[in-house]
Amino acid sequence: MKNYTLSAVLWVLAPVLAIGCGATLTPSVRAQDQNQRQAPYSTDGYVSPYRIKYTIPLEKLLEPDSVPPRNSRHEESQTPHRLWYSPEVRKRFGSWGPEARRFSPPDIEAALASDPAWMRQRLLAVGERYIGLPYQHHHIPDWDPPANWPWKEVAYGRQSRGIDCSDFTSWLYNYGLGIKLTTDVHKQAQVKRAPAPGGNGTIPLQTIRGDDYPTLIKKLTSGDLLYIRNKKGEVNHVIMWVGQYGFSPDGTPLVLDSTGSGHKDSNGIDIPVGVHLRPFTPDSWYYKSFSHAHRIIPL
Repeated sequence: MKNYTLSAVLWVLAPVLAIGCGATLTPSVRAQDQNQRQAPYSTDGYVSPYRIKYTIPLEKLLEPDSVPPRNSRHEESQTPHRLWYSPEVRKRFGSWGPEARRFSPPDIEAALASDPAWMRQRLLAVGERYIGLPYQHHHIPDWDPPANWPWKEVAYGRQSRGIDCSDFTSWLYNYGLGIKLTTDVHKQAQVKRAPAPGGNGTIPLQTIRGDDYPTLIKKLTSGDLLYIRNKKGEVNHVIMWVGQYGFSPDGTPLVLDSTGSGHKDSNGIDIPVGVHLRPFTPDSWYYKSFSHAHRIIPL
């Protein structure tokens, strides 16, 4: 197995991938048929005070999602969609549902492929599309099993489409950049190298350790994955740092994650269960139980 830096991998891949792009890619991913990705997801009437402000046009960030397999929710898994709710899948995967497919690096122009700012904002743009998706112990976001399917009880209260914390961060890097991380939060927190885009070789991860609050938030940058401990001191949650592209009315740094209840926004309103932007405050569980962070996209 070969080892690479991420920038080197993308510089090599991008000119090849760009051949398939041409200059006439579909300009928007919003024109989708009924079999394609359903977005936005319901936020149950919740209005967030938080926003993501991009410096790159959103259509450029989401352009790779206009072509197969990224343009269809039925292609989220290697398992054919016709088998998602079959006895075979039920027996093999149980309550987790079908596994995520390994996505190839997105078809983008070489100049964008090597740009860390594009990669970080690409992750945020992909993640923002899932805001409102419920928290469920599922491998892929749009797997929606019937009510009688095996279910790992969560705060959402019923079976539905959804995804949990480490499956979400794995999905963001996999769907967003073709980097498929393990979905086990404990293993994801421990790895030193990640699969290179497309799974050919590996790339190093930079580990960022805990520090006082002002110093830590200065160390972090968009796209970093932060691992959080439970009361036993074991890592059991992961969040993605929004960083310089996040806007909050009180200036509090933001993260994007899929989690349960217990988080309030800057207006004192309960943030719903599932995928949402959330504040990273000095008195939050996120900071008080912070273990370490992984940086996959180099500065």
